[in-house]
This record gives sequence, structure tokens and C-alpha cells, in this order.
Amino acid sequence: MQKHSSFFMELKIHTYNLELKHPFTISRGTRTHIPSLIVELQDSGFSGFGEATANPYYNTTVEGFTEYLEEKRSVIESYNNGIPENFWEFLYPSFKSNPFLLCALDEAYYDLYCKKNGIKVYEYLNALNKAVPLSNYTIGIDTIETMVSKMIEMPFPVYKIKLGTKDDIKIVEELRKHTNSVFRIDANCGWNAGETIHNSIALKKLGVEFIEQPLPADDWQGAKKVFKKSVLPIIADESCIEENDVQKCHNHFHGVNIKLMKCGGITPTKRMINEAKKLGLKTMVGCMTESSVGISAITQLAPFLNYIDADGALLLKNDIASGVTIKNGTIIFSKNNGTGVSLK
Repeated sequence: MQKHSSFFMELKIHTYNLELKHPFTISRGTRTHIPSLIVELQDSGFSGFGEATANPYYNTTVEGFTEYLEEKRSVIESYNNGIPENFWEFLYPSFKSNPFLLCALDEAYYDLYCKKNGIKVYEYLNALNKAVPLSNYTIGIDTIETMVSKMIEMPFPVYKIKLGTKDDIKIVEELRKHTNSVFRIDANCGWNAGETIHNSIALKKLGVEFIEQPLPADDWQGAKKVFKKSVLPIIADESCIEENDVQKCHNHFHGVNIKLMKCGGITPTKRMINEAKKLGLKTMVGCMTESSVGISAITQLAPFLNYIDADGALLLKNDIASGVTIKNGTIIFSKNNGTGVSLK
């Protein structure tokens, strides 16, 4: 579907400090709050929403986002006609160094465009009547007792377990005693090649489906070795940020986890999924810890994927928006058009 509508957009900026239900720890550190910026694009009584969250690993801040958006406001608001893919191309020269904001604007425009045209984003993407994978729920690094209590609090068919400690196998052994759910392991660059190959043997016996990004992002030599010798599939995350990274991951990983904020939105993610499939790589889309604004955008791509990690809003104490919901791993799309988002 290639429908055109005229737009005379107004940009609005909303900032929040998202509080987590529990402190969230990965191999790089612990967070209790996530600063978030919501982009709102308004036109003709419709509002489209997109999200960018601040992340120390990527040197992003909400203050920096706000300043940059104000600097580029006239560029953004000058766009008045075209499909979402064209809006992304229009923005790219101004936002190529700021993919988190490019993502937020791309998500917001898809939402606005599809609301104006009376359709859902997944319909626009031609994703009707396709099977949708279950989302996992993430358990951050903590004491084993706390990790177990988080699983009991949130029963899910698939868990992503964050690792990168001295007791990783012991942790998974203990967690396995409390559930038959599928486990996915995310070491967030916390292992070396030898550890990964060794750990894969024990983890396979413990019902683990795959290991995500065990090695540092730039350790391509180690990745090649692990790719050949691991008994579990290895999924790239930090090694697959931009579009040209998909080709690099071929013969180094079994699949790729694409993050919309890192690559710049729905538009490049769709291209990356297509490229990965051509290369025989498994496809996954993941989230940052973000509200239902970002999650509702991410899940529009779910019908194209093998795996999805869309639990970001479930980790929050108070969500700031309504939209797509996830119950027991099942993605439930909103009845509203666009991505289905409205701010609370």
C-alpha cells in the first residue's frame, strides 16, 4: 500500500524519567530509572508518537536529544507529503549521527501516517495474517533468590537471562529448578571465546535456546571461532548496530538482534531484516528499557521475525502510555490505528 497524504506537522517534545519496578543489572552496570524522550508529531487532529531513551553506553541524554530536536525543528516541520520511508530518507542527512532521535521521529511518523490513513502500521508493512513469535521477559543479574522471585512474579513461556558473572552456569542451574520455560542467555559482551564454547555445552543441557552477544562487539575473530564451535546458536546484538553490520555478521553469528533505536527506526530495521533473511540469518528485534510508545512501534515488525524481545514496558513501575500489550509472552495489538499508542 502506497497511499499519500499531505502533512503540516507540528513537533511536540515530552520528557519522562521512567522508574523501573526493580533495579536492572547487566554486565555493564545497574539502572533504577531510564530517562525517556517522546516525540509527538501532530497534524489535522492526529498525533503520532515515537521514543528515544537515554543510554550511558551510547552517550545519549534527554537534554542532548531536546537540544538537537529544537535545532532541527524547522527541518522536521517542513516535511509535508509522503510515505514514512520517504520521511526517513528526508531526515537522514540531518540525523545520521543521532540514530536514537531518527528512530523516535521515524516511529512517530509511521504512527501519524497510518492513523491519518485509517490503518495499523503492521498492515502498512504488509504483515497481515503472519504468525507472531512470543516475546521473552528479561531477568537482570541479581542474587539467585531475587532472580527466582522475579520469575515467580512474572510467569512467562520464554525468559532472557542476563549473565556475565563468575557464577553464570550455577545461576542457570538454580533458575532451571523453578521453571520449564525456554531460556535465552544474554551475556552482553561479558565472556571470551573459550568461555562461550565451554558454557554452550552446559547451557544446552539446561534448555537454553540461544546465546546473545557473548563476546565484545569488535571481537570478530573470536566470533568466528564461537560460530564454528558453539553447540548453541549465537545471536549478534552489539555487533549488529547499523545496516552494513548485517553482512559482517554472516558466518560469524547464526542470527541478529536489531534494535530500532540503534539503527534509526522501523525503516532501516525492515531493510536489515530482509538482508538477514537473504543471508540465512535468524531475525530478532529487541528493545531497550522503554515505554509502550517504543514497544508498540517495535512489535509492528513482529510478524517478520523468528524471535522478539519486547518486554521493555513490563519492567517499568508506571508506564506512560497505552498501546500494544504483552500477556504471558503473547503480543496483543491495539485496536487503534497506527502503532496504537496514546499517552496516559
